[in-house]
Amino acid sequence: MSFDRTDRRILDIMQRDARITNLELAEKVGLSPTPCARRVKRLEESGLIRGHVTLLDQSRLGLKLTAYIGITMDRHTPDRFEAFELEVSGYPEVVECSVVTGQSADYLLKAVVADMQYYERFLLGKLTRIPGVTGVHSSFELRRVLQRTALPLEHLAD
Repeated sequence: MSFDRTDRRILDIMQRDARITNLELAEKVGLSPTPCARRVKRLEESGLIRGHVTLLDQSRLGLKLTAYIGITMDRHTPDRFEAFELEVSGYPEVVECSVVTGQSADYLLKAVVADMQYYERFLLGKLTRIPGVTGVHSSFELRRVLQRTALPLEHLAD
């Protein structure tokens, strides 16, 4: 899919404010409302815009602890990985899960929980009971320095 400067501006603005009206967006990118709406629809249909979300305040919800969890598996087989991924995708505490390389872990999870007691129950009652999990290494966020939801777009050609 090819992008022009206007597409890039639309994406940049919508990443920062998904609730912007089409009229406001059109004004900001220098289009009339109908062509602007067509461009947004094309970006959505292409799969580039995957959805629109509301970001919640983790701390105000009482979710005070963020854990980064390295998971080591006993076997590196497709069925073992598939079973793990299916199981962990059902845990609402896990907000990110990636297969990683370059460290002793096979997976890196980011989990958000209320406190250390909840984390202990989550760890012992769920994570370590998943078949194939042989190691768990947890690190805890002391303070978040930066959190972005917007992806960089500078590499897209004009």
